[in-house]
Amino acid sequence: MSDTIFGKIASGEISADVVYEDEDLVAFRDISPQAPTHILVIPRKPIPTLNDASPEDAELLGRLLLAAAKVAQQAGIAEGGYRTVINCNAGAGQTVFHLHLHVLGGRPLQWPPG
Repeated sequence: MSDTIFGKIASGEISADVVYEDEDLVAFRDISPQAPTHILVIPRKPIPTLNDASPEDAELLGRLLLAAAKVAQQAGIAEGGYRTVINCNAGAGQTVFHLHLHVLGGRPLQWPPG
């Protein structure tokens, strides 16, 4: 398992406000939310960045997106709209090097992001 904070959450070593989990994924509320609803969806498998994903990870990445839709529905933001974001590397704002998908909603979201 990854030695990042997200790897420790995925393994259960560190607690989080988990809203969804299965054998391959964990979704939990961000501790520094950028919107009224801000949930992170992570694979239990430690993949540092999207660049590090391999063709063998294709099914897992698809399940990551489906889980994002599921948590958006559970959070009540699916119909009103939400944004999914994967930051890749520091220049894009990635601060934890364990692949994660942000689900943001609960307020109007501007484009481009502010």
